Amino acid sequence: MSIPDKKALLNWATNYPLLWNAGDKQAWVDNWRAVAPGQFRMLDPVGTPEKVGFEECCLASWDLFQASVRFRIPDGQLFVCDNEVAWLLENHFEGPDGPQVEFSIETYQFQDNGDVVIRTYYRVPNHDNAALGDIF
Repeated sequence: MSIPDKKALLNWATNYPLLWNAGDKQAWVDNWRAVAPGQFRMLDPVGTPEKVGFEECCLASWDLFQASVRFRIPDGQLFVCDNEVAWLLENHFEGPDGPQVEFSIETYQFQDNGDVVIRTYYRVPNHDNAALGDIF
C-alpha cells in the first residue's frame, strides 16, 4: 500500500464528522479503513499511555462517546500536508447548564504500510465534570 493521496485524505477527513454525527458506525469504520487498513497507535491525549490497535484507538472511542458528542471541523481548520492531517475539532455535547463545546487538536500521520499514528491535544475534564467527568 502507498500513502493515501491528498484527495483520499480530504475525503476521509470530510466524512469523519459527518458519519460520526449520523451515527453510522459501519460507514465510519469503512471510511477509516479506506485510508488506514494497517495498525493504529494513539496518544489520547499526548502525555498519556499509548493506545494500540483499531479497537482501542477507534472503536472504543465510538462506543464511549458517539451517543453524547457531536463533531464539527470549523471552516479553515482542516490541514492536509503530505501524509498528515491535522484539525481543530469542535466537540459538542450537553453540559449541566446546556449545550457545551470543547476543542481538541488532532493529528493523523498515515504511513506507507497502512498504519496510522494519532495524537490528540485537549483539556481532560475533571472527574467532577457532570457531563464528561465519569468517562475520563
